[in-house]
Formats: sequence, structure tokens, C-alpha cells
Amino acid sequence: MEKKEHFLEKTYIMIFVAMICCLLWGSAFPCIKTGYRLFNISGDDAKSQILFAGIRFAIAGFMVIITHSIRSKGIVLPKEPKKILVLSLFQTILQYYFFYVGMAHTTGVKSSIITGAGTFITLFISALLFKQESLTTRKIAGSLVGFIGLILVNVNGKSIDFDLCFNGEGFILIAGLSAAMSSGFIKKFSKDTDVVMLSGYQFMFGGTVMAVIGFIMGGRLGAVSTEGMVLLLYMGFISACAYTLWSLLLKHNDVSKVSACKFMNPVFGVLLSAIILNEGSTLGSYVIVSLLLICLGIFIVNYKK
Repeated sequence: MEKKEHFLEKTYIMIFVAMICCLLWGSAFPCIKTGYRLFNISGDDAKSQILFAGIRFAIAGFMVIITHSIRSKGIVLPKEPKKILVLSLFQTILQYYFFYVGMAHTTGVKSSIITGAGTFITLFISALLFKQESLTTRKIAGSLVGFIGLILVNVNGKSIDFDLCFNGEGFILIAGLSAAMSSGFIKKFSKDTDVVMLSGYQFMFGGTVMAVIGFIMGGRLGAVSTEGMVLLLYMGFISACAYTLWSLLLKHNDVSKVSACKFMNPVFGVLLSAIILNEGSTLGSYVIVSLLLICLGIFIVNYKK
């Protein structure tokens, strides 16, 4: 008997849900900048940024578990602690520790481009290490087209140097590797484990660890206001909603097909920053061309004969 297709396996639904995730993640770009301003965190204060991120992810974990418990009509307890620890290590602690420290030692343009290259890392890790799908020319070509679009939306007429340092670009690359590993583990663990429970508890544990690390390093939130707390709650919602949906997409689809959609993150980030932060000068023909290339790349990766 042929297995019935899950509705999240339908290509158009998968892409639509992935776009919701990317829209949420894109809104995080202006929210992070706003959060740094509200909590008096300077752009090069990585330890306070790690504390800020840790609190955000811990809040996200609580949101996921509380919502999941209400839907389940009972308290959802942490099961499979080894899987939770593995996911929290790769998806939250390592990824965002190296990302935030790396961001303090490189430019936003180069970090976005290197992060985008993580799609290729994810594809190769999924195919070669986890053996979860085949590595095809179509998938590589589609990812390459999307990557070119990502480069365009970030460069956008600006010059870019090729100076590299380990605690800058190197750390961003390690963060991308960690994110790719987490995608493979989510796909693997979701076969026989409640992926929403995993998402919630890995955020809760990982966020708490990050907050403690940031605090011990000397990180502090310079000012606490109602506006800042509301923003933190929204940023927690971004992570809670987007990563939970993303985990469900990974459960029912090839990692490469879902990951290709992540090229839309910087596009939404640029568009929303232009609207929320009045950075209208960032918009231009580059964004339109980038959007077309990224959409073409997603189509190529997901195309079925």
C-alpha cells in the first residue's frame, strides 16, 4: 500500500511554510538592532549579545513547551535527553555562540554571504554524512543560483574585501557548520521522537546555557524597559514559531529542499529593515534581481519532472 503524502510534503505548501519562517527570521534583523539600542548593547559587545540571545532562546523554549502542553492537554516533559542535548549543542549553543562572536569581528556583508554558504554545507552533510538524500547536479545548481542571489542582495553596490580572520569569518563558518549538523540531527531524530518537544527543550536548555555563558563573561543588559521586554518576547516568538515549523518541514522533506528556501532570509531582512529602520537606501534593482535568482534557485532544487 502506497504511503499517503503528508500535507507538508506538498511542494507548494512546503515553500509557503518555509517563506513564513524566512519572513519571521528576516524580521529578526531589525529587531536585533532595535534590541541592542533598547538594552544599550554596543555592536562589538559580544558577551552582552550572547546574554541577550540566550535570554531570547530560553523564552522561545518556554513558549514552545507551554503551547505544546496546552495542545496536548498535559505537561510535555523532556524525553530523550541525549537528543535534546545534542540538538541544543549544535542548533543553539555552538551555532549562536560562534555566530555572535564572529559577527563582532567581521562585516555584516561577509557574515551573510558565509552564512548563505551554509546551504551547501547542509546539502553535503545531509547527503554524505547522514546519508539522508542523494547529492544531485540539480540540487547543487539550484543552491548555486540562490547563493548568487544572496551575494547580490548583500553586496548591493558596496565593496567587499577578502581579508579573513579566524575569530571573525572563521567563527561564522563554524556557526554554519553547526547549523548544518543540527538540520541533519533534526531529520534523524524526528523519525521516532516528538520534534516539537525536542525544539522546545533544546531552546530552553541551550538558551539558558548561552545566557549563563554571556553573564559569566561579563555581559549585561544596560537598560530594562517595557518596550525592551515586549521586543524580547516577540523575538522569542520568532524563534519558537519559525524553528518549530522548520523542524516539521525537515521531518517530512529532503533537507536540501527546505534549506534552499533559507536564501530568502537576507531578502526579507533587507526589505523589513528598510521599512522598520527607515533604511530605504538599501533597496534597489539588486534586491529585485536577487529575489528572482533566489526564487529560481528554490524552483530548481524543488523541481520534479
